[in-house]
Order: sequence, then structure tokens, then C-alpha cells
Amino acid sequence: MAHNGVLFLDELAEFRRGTLEALRQPLEDGHVCIARARARASFPARPLVVGAVNPCPCGYFGHPRRSCRCSDEGRRRYQSRLSGPLLDRLDIHVAVPAVEVSALTRPARGETSAEVRARVASVRQRQRARAKVFELSASLNSALAASELERVALLDRASRALIETAVDKLGLSARAYVKVLRVARTIADLEEDDCVRSHHIAEAIQGRLLDREVVR
Repeated sequence: MAHNGVLFLDELAEFRRGTLEALRQPLEDGHVCIARARARASFPARPLVVGAVNPCPCGYFGHPRRSCRCSDEGRRRYQSRLSGPLLDRLDIHVAVPAVEVSALTRPARGETSAEVRARVASVRQRQRARAKVFELSASLNSALAASELERVALLDRASRALIETAVDKLGLSARAYVKVLRVARTIADLEEDDCVRSHHIAEAIQGRLLDREVVR
């Protein structure tokens, strides 16, 4: 039902493990298969999947002012509900800090939705134009196969060295490597840069928070 829309999963770690693992294949190939005793059907499933999860059962691990009540083992069990293969399939993992009271009382100063929409539309048009030039099977970065992505995400020496170091130090999987490259290509598009440079790679790596948490 969320095909070409947004599927928001709040309290992600509270879902049953089997439910979360069932997301893996649709996230990989863009289809969901329903099998019953006498029939089998396949439906398109390319939603933008967004999940929100607490760092621990009580929700206060790492909070600047409130103490976490969970044990180390309790936090480990809670975080292990999100498997490595599932996290590999999510492009970006980021931490959202607690909102300060001052941010709630002062006038909003962020971008409007119309401004963000215009920027996204411009980037999508840039990707469509590139797809025609390179004769790609898909127009958007999110739908490109790994082989096609490498054709359009050209790395200079510094960016290649950085991503190789990240793969080595963080133990990134081949799938996570592709995610970093895909996000970096999109960041470069936002800056109207034809090449993927080291600061684009660095920003994309910063978006692999849970990979870094596993290392620690």
C-alpha cells in the first residue's frame, strides 16, 4: 500500500523480528510476494522506508541530562532486534538529539516545504538527464544497479581512498558500500557536482551511524 509513497515504522525495535526480516526482500528488489496454498502473487513495493527507534528500552541511553535505567545486556538485546542484513538495506542511519525547550518557543527558521521540494525536483531532473546520456535502466540514483551506479559515481583518488578506508575500518559489507556510494552520488547532485568527491563520501559515511555503533 505504500508503493511510491512513505512507509514510516515508529518504534522499529518493537516490531516482531519476523515482521522486520520480511522487509529485507522488498527493500532489495522492489517487490513483495504473497504466497498462499493455491496461489502466489507479486506486487510492486518501492516505498521510502523510514524507521524511528530508541537507543534502549527506557529511551535515555546517551541522553545529556537523564540517566539510562537499562543494563548493558538489556541494551544489547534491544539493539540486536535490528539485524545486520536489515540495517544494510537502509541507506542512512542518523541520531536525532532531544529537542531543547528554546527550539520549541522561538519562531521557526528552517526551510519551507516548498523550498525543499524545489531542490529535490531539481536533483531528480538532473538524474533523469544523466540517465539518458548514459542510457541507464533507471533514472533515479535509488533505483540504479550497482554496476550502473559505479559508472555515474566517478571517484577521484581522495574519495576512493576514503571509502576504502571506511570499508576496512568499519567492516562495511558490499551492500553498505553501495549504499554509501549511492548517497554520496546524491549529495554530489545536490551540489551540482558531476564527480563524487571526498567530502561527499565523508558525509555519506557519517550517515552509517549504526555501522559505527556495531564497531564500538
